[in-house]
Amino acid sequence: MQLKVEIDPGSGFCYGVIRAVEKAELRLKREKQLFSLGAIVHNNSELDRLRKIGLEVIDLERMRNLKDTTVLIRAHGEPPEIYRIARQRNIELIDCTCPVVLKLQEKIRTTYRQYCTGEGKGQIVIFGKTGHAEVNGLIGQVNSDAVIVDTTVPEKGEKADFTGLDELDFTRPIYLFSQTTKDPDEYGRIGNIIQERIRLHGSNPENLVIHNTICRQVAQRHENLTEFAKKHSILLFVSGKESSNGKVLYELCKSVNRRSYHIQTTAQIRPEWFHEEDLVGICGATSTPKWQLEGVAAYLETLSRQPINFQ
Repeated sequence: MQLKVEIDPGSGFCYGVIRAVEKAELRLKREKQLFSLGAIVHNNSELDRLRKIGLEVIDLERMRNLKDTTVLIRAHGEPPEIYRIARQRNIELIDCTCPVVLKLQEKIRTTYRQYCTGEGKGQIVIFGKTGHAEVNGLIGQVNSDAVIVDTTVPEKGEKADFTGLDELDFTRPIYLFSQTTKDPDEYGRIGNIIQERIRLHGSNPENLVIHNTICRQVAQRHENLTEFAKKHSILLFVSGKESSNGKVLYELCKSVNRRSYHIQTTAQIRPEWFHEEDLVGICGATSTPKWQLEGVAAYLETLSRQPINFQ
């Protein structure tokens, strides 16, 4: 029995990750080894592939002890401190910071200089995951003088709440930004909550300035993936456990199609998931390579030719 399988044409690496991987591969054609400050992508399968051709992931402590070498800055971006260390240690940087992230960093720096110093100063608020590489780079632009607001993990049947809001002074101006890969709907909900709290404090509604900083490619993926999930009877969502974007997009798929399964490798696929005549959709995060999605499709084609009693 043949399963019908379709790969989501909009899934796969985003532009920033593609650019970083290509630059790493290009350098490794000339040199045997290249250091990457942090994982170039949150996908173990792709990291294993790059490790085999010479990419070595290092942390900040290791970088502080390097000298006269080359280090790749991944698409997530880094705080100014990293560039100072590189100059002090004579480290060449291959800067692969995504252009969208670079623009966001500059916007946060400019806003901070103009509106968040002196009497009655405003507050920088970032909707993002605490400890995430991109968020670390963003708060580093303002010496960590920013409040991070994040989505909580809801209990079954409950709606997600937000952490960090209690740290805000709703009588002072608030400048709201988002990590580029966050959920646009959740970002809109945070804006509404802050606006309501400003109103309850009797403050000027214009005290809140919301900056549209979610990557357009990511925002479109939310819309397209919703339609893709609706079209298929079962979904296999492929991404690494550490992918922040992967968690968000999988939850989106699950909300639209209850038969959605989050996998990292084909070894996690179970034949009992499938029904006869299923139309299987395969999709992934911005950190999921196309070759991995194609590998899942090939595995399903092999699986469907085996004598299995589908449910």
